[in-house]
Amino acid sequence: MKNRILIGALVALAALLSASRASAQTEVMAWSNITGVRVDGELIDFETSIRAGAIGGRMYATGRERQNTPLYHRDGAMQQVITPLIPWSNPQRARNRQATDDGPVKLGALTFEQKVTDLARGKVAIALEARSDTTLRQPAYFCLSFGPDHYADATFKTTSRSLSVVSATRNVQLKWNRSAKTQVREENGMKVVYIELASAQRKGATYAMKFDLSADGTIDSSDARVTIDPTSPGYVFAGFGGNFRIQNPSTDPLVIDYCLNDMRVAFGRVEMPWRNWDPDENADPLERARLSGVDAHTAESLEMARRLKEVGMPVIVSAWFPPEWAGLRTTRSDGSSVAYALDSQKKDRIFRSLASYFIYLKRYYGVEPDYFSFNESDLGINVIHTPDEHRDFIKEFGAYLASQGLKTLLLLGDNSDATTIDFIGPAMRDPACRRYIGAVSFHSWRGCDDVTLRRWAAASRELNVPLLVAEGSTDAAAWRYPEIFGESTFALYEINLYTRICAVAQPWSILQWQLTADYSPFFGEGIFRTTGPLRPTQRYWNLKQLSMTPEDAFALPFRCDKATGNAAAFGNIARGEYAVHLVNNGAACVAEISGLPAGISRVRVYTTNAVDSMRESVATVSDGRVRVPMAAVSFVSVLAETN
Repeated sequence: MKNRILIGALVALAALLSASRASAQTEVMAWSNITGVRVDGELIDFETSIRAGAIGGRMYATGRERQNTPLYHRDGAMQQVITPLIPWSNPQRARNRQATDDGPVKLGALTFEQKVTDLARGKVAIALEARSDTTLRQPAYFCLSFGPDHYADATFKTTSRSLSVVSATRNVQLKWNRSAKTQVREENGMKVVYIELASAQRKGATYAMKFDLSADGTIDSSDARVTIDPTSPGYVFAGFGGNFRIQNPSTDPLVIDYCLNDMRVAFGRVEMPWRNWDPDENADPLERARLSGVDAHTAESLEMARRLKEVGMPVIVSAWFPPEWAGLRTTRSDGSSVAYALDSQKKDRIFRSLASYFIYLKRYYGVEPDYFSFNESDLGINVIHTPDEHRDFIKEFGAYLASQGLKTLLLLGDNSDATTIDFIGPAMRDPACRRYIGAVSFHSWRGCDDVTLRRWAAASRELNVPLLVAEGSTDAAAWRYPEIFGESTFALYEINLYTRICAVAQPWSILQWQLTADYSPFFGEGIFRTTGPLRPTQRYWNLKQLSMTPEDAFALPFRCDKATGNAAAFGNIARGEYAVHLVNNGAACVAEISGLPAGISRVRVYTTNAVDSMRESVATVSDGRVRVPMAAVSFVSVLAETN
């Protein structure tokens, strides 16, 4: 993932504890957008945003990774976001981040503070305040977007102080405290309501508006019917994995120890600190290390690889920063920051440098890396490749490793996002690359729609190598507002993504970013400036539940008939061990699972949500069928063994 000094949020411990234990009625993203209100677990879905610009023209809107430094905080029932509404300074990056756009809008520093307070069932108060340090003519709006799934038949009524949206299954009412212009538009299949906050921004002015929101609708408590087919196994799932890039030497070991001692970690990824390993182009890094040892960070990284291999898992070694002599300064593919193109005139020296680390790791730590990659070289964090350069590196460095008697293979891709799959095309089409590709890899930060996931799966099948999600999570910028890691909504979105990836793409493993203090599933001991003992968040219990999937189980085909349910099924048929993971993204209901093999008489059920941490229960199986109660907004795992 991204390189940076970890910035902890100034948050109170009480707020963190509240966030990890209290289910949010209103789903508020860290960048300020509200994605709906939960009523008895049912999500009354819509999405708010703050926008500025010309309606139908150039417009800037809040959204994930569109604001530079949003701050998120919870205090009991109130969620607060303070965010600037400023386009990225780099034009290319601005174009990439616009919501509706033919170019960036110059807004100056327009800063919004939003407070969202849950009052009662389906009742929410929203307070907005904006401050501008520049006089600008663009108006600003509070917007609500309604999708076709629940609002295709909706009636929209507006006045200068109210909005009413009523469909067959949804009822959303909004009132505000002063007269404002409103407009309802059709945009990209959505109905978007614009409520004007300010017609222009005057330097030094403050603009405030308060809203009362009421949300209700049909609560779907019907059964979720899940049918699995153990007779048609798919691809093997080695198990849940993790990234172990050491960045916080004082707190990383606490989290690493907890994870490795408390759950089955099936796959690992560590850093090769290449810049530290070989800083002097004119020296032999292997000989220098043999005579003088290595620096502390390199030693920690080497030892981390040894520890993971000792557990018995495959190990990926990835490099971020190259030595100064090996890289030419350029920019990332999105133009956002510095990246390093490898100096083609020094190819032989670069290959020797990389291989020398593997030799040292094998010789002195007993570890031969299973796989190697440059982290996110499609984007340039921090080595950047073009697609053709990626192809050439795989076949040339792969051949060099083989000539040195090293069995390490290369990851194809290791892309920053699922969206950039075309990056791997040239290597896939070159037969000379194939013998050196050990797995296809992408990171799950963005773009994991089902169509794209199937393309990644198809790429790995075409090459007959496994698919890896070498960095798993949902929000690459979350380190900037780490209190969000304690939110139940964040935890649910993350495990929902993993469950869907397992079902659609059938990866060999998903490797969490990270199982350290960075993006940590823990609070306490100074992590994100929280105090008290180390303690797992809801995210950790979700991950541990997923890690309980039987070792080397095949993905099993299944059918799930409920839209608010996501599922993934696995079976190690030889050992008679099975797992069905279910995400209930709605109201409490019963999951009726059928198709279980003969010989299973009962199942163990684990439930994690805002109040339960792997709560265990038992259910009885009859004729291959079991009924499992699912609490609202929960991750439920059903584990079974034949008698």
